[in-house]
Amino acid sequence: MNRNSIIISIIALLALSCMDTSAQDWPQWLGAQRDNISKETGLNLDWSAKKPPLLWTFRQAGAGYSAPTIVGTTLYCQGAADGSDFAFALDLRTGAQLWKQILGTEFIMDRGNGSRGSVTVDGNRLYLVRGGGQLHCLSAADGSLIWQKDFRTDLGGNIMSQMDWGFSESPLIDGNLVICTPGGDQGTVAALDKNTGNVVWRSKDLKVLSGYTSAVITEVGGIRQYVVHATGCVAGVAAKDGRLLWKVDYPTWSEKISSVLNTPVVHDNFVYVSTGQNLGCMGVKLAKDGENIKAEMVYANRNLVNQHGGYLLNDNHIYGFSDVSGWSCQDLQTSELVWSQRKIGEGGKGSILGVNNRLILLDERTGLTSVIAASTDGVKEFGSLEIPERTKIETIDNMVWTHPVVAAGKLFIRNQDLLFCFDLKAN
Repeated sequence: MNRNSIIISIIALLALSCMDTSAQDWPQWLGAQRDNISKETGLNLDWSAKKPPLLWTFRQAGAGYSAPTIVGTTLYCQGAADGSDFAFALDLRTGAQLWKQILGTEFIMDRGNGSRGSVTVDGNRLYLVRGGGQLHCLSAADGSLIWQKDFRTDLGGNIMSQMDWGFSESPLIDGNLVICTPGGDQGTVAALDKNTGNVVWRSKDLKVLSGYTSAVITEVGGIRQYVVHATGCVAGVAAKDGRLLWKVDYPTWSEKISSVLNTPVVHDNFVYVSTGQNLGCMGVKLAKDGENIKAEMVYANRNLVNQHGGYLLNDNHIYGFSDVSGWSCQDLQTSELVWSQRKIGEGGKGSILGVNNRLILLDERTGLTSVIAASTDGVKEFGSLEIPERTKIETIDNMVWTHPVVAAGKLFIRNQDLLFCFDLKAN
């Protein structure tokens, strides 16, 4: 091969390696790192100048709040209709349905039927939890069942609250393990073999009921662990055997509190959680202590009271909606509020997503989606976008609770059976 051919080959390889750098998969709840941040570039995030056009609408998503996950050109999600829960896959480019798999009897609840958690994609397999607590492993190719477990009957689990708002977890895959939180006396956290569903270990020293949350992975001093936000506490268990490494209780926890809904944020050995019902936020510092972890509560207050909709970390600051003060920016290390604003544009309480130092805010009452800067300098708005139509599926609240997703240059907004795809790369 001559010199020019070598140069051309190198250029071709570099071009190939860079083809997908501006587009990112969203293979699980809150994205690849479970940090609620999309790292896509080249997107239209100034809607005051030009609103992103609607690319397609899928109308058969069914009831439920499951947020879509995306790998390559395929979107995976869950829904419910006609008495059955189901999973489905769509062609990302057109919105055409590739397959639909019936999973079992529809989960029924007055605040919304169907599933709450997202599908987790791991190679050629999918993992999901239905509202009734059934964990399924499916083929990504056609949705066919590989194995399933029931959190209650197979794993002795149960969820907090007598209301039974439905298991809302999105499974976590770590190596050969499926990490889930059935809750209960056999252990809040369970590690299952991802190929068979067999139990590998349970967190025998952590036995509180499951929250409406999903676990995250972190490592402190070389000790790999799973951080869970469950009934009355935030805790970490060892990845190798489920041993309880640390646990910090909410200082003002009461049995009357019925919901813990948010995924923890973990950054540089610091854990942040927040919940509603006047409980508020808590910051915990972790440090290795021999074979264990020392956990120190740094603060616990009501500076940010986030019932649901989530929060995210950007440049050492937490952003999210507080039931006390509205949309807020909070210092992670000190909990100090940097700014707060009750409404942004016409939008109030809702869910949040980070994209390239911008924040996408989805109003739960109207479905209005707004863009602001992720900045400690205060609110700078970049326009908003209305959903084309509202679902006709009625619930006691009629809220738009599914979290927005950005992947493959597109924005996905779900309102029950309606799934909208907007093009964020249109000229």
